Amino acid sequence: MSDSEQVDSRAGARPAAVALPIVSLDATPPAGARRLPPWLRRNLEPGGGHGETAALIAELGLETVCSSAKCPNRLECWSQRTATFMILGNVCTRPCGFCSVPRGRTEALEDDEPQRVAEAARRLGLAHVVVTSVTRDDLPDGGAEHFRRTVIAVREATGATVEVLVPDFLGKPGALETVMASRPDVFNHNTETVPRLYGAVRGRKSRYPWTLQLLADAKRCLPGVKTKSGLMLGLGETRDELLDVFADLRDHDVDFLTLGQYLQPTADSLPVERYVPPEEFVELGRLAESLGFARVASGPLVRSSYHAREMAEA
Repeated sequence: MSDSEQVDSRAGARPAAVALPIVSLDATPPAGARRLPPWLRRNLEPGGGHGETAALIAELGLETVCSSAKCPNRLECWSQRTATFMILGNVCTRPCGFCSVPRGRTEALEDDEPQRVAEAARRLGLAHVVVTSVTRDDLPDGGAEHFRRTVIAVREATGATVEVLVPDFLGKPGALETVMASRPDVFNHNTETVPRLYGAVRGRKSRYPWTLQLLADAKRCLPGVKTKSGLMLGLGETRDELLDVFADLRDHDVDFLTLGQYLQPTADSLPVERYVPPEEFVELGRLAESLGFARVASGPLVRSSYHAREMAEA
C-alpha cells in the first residue's frame, strides 16, 4: 500500500487467528534503528507551489498542525494547496510525550480566527477542510464553542465538507455537544497508541476508555457523522495490542482508521522504538479492514489528515 492509498474494507468479525506473513512487532529494534530508513526519506522537487500556501497562512496569521507538529508531508500537501488548520493558539496545556507543539502559558482566543480560517479555505479552493487544535484545559469548554464557530464559518464561506480533529475535552461538560451542534461531516479523535503506553505517550490526564467513549458519543449526538481515529506505530506497542485497539474502535462504531509511523520531532520527545517497514503497514491495514472499517489508510507517512478528502468520500 502506498503512503496515500485509502482502501475500501469489507465488514466482518475479528479473526480469531490470521495466518499472514507479518513481521512481529515484538521484535527487538535492529541496530541503527534511530537512523531514518530509506522508506521515510523524501525527495521533493524545489518549488512546487508550497510557497503560495505558506504565504497565505502567514498573511492571515493562522497556525497549522503541518508546521507545529513538524509533519513530514507538509511540503507535499502545501504544494497541492491544502493544509490542516490549528485553532485555539499554538500553545498546549498537555505534556504529551510525542508532540512538538509548545507547552506553557496560553493566550486569549482570537475572536476573528474562525473567519480567517474560512477565508484561507476559500482562497485555497478546498472542498474538504480539516480543523484541529491544541488542548486547552484552561478554557471552561476546552475551546468547543470556537470549534463550532469555525465549522460554521468554513461551511458558509466554501460549502466544503468539514472534518474536526478534536482534543478529548476531558472534564468539560457539554463540550462535545457544542462541537457536534455545528454538524461536522467527519469527527476525528486520535487514539494515538495502545492502552499500556497511554501514560507515557499522552500524559497523565488522558484515558483510553474516555477516548473510546468520546468517539461513540459523537455518533450519539449526530448519528450521521463519520468517526475517525488514528494510531502512531513504533512506540513499543505489540501486534496483539494493536489488534485489540482495532477491535475496540470497531466495537465503538468508528468508521475510519489511520496508521502511521511515529517520528521523534524533538530531542526531548519520546524516542522511536522501531521503524515499521512498509510491508508490515500493508498487513496491519488488511487486518484492520477485515474488522469492517469503512476506510483504512496504513503506511509509514500516513497522518490523521493526510488525503483526508479521499477518506471522507467513503
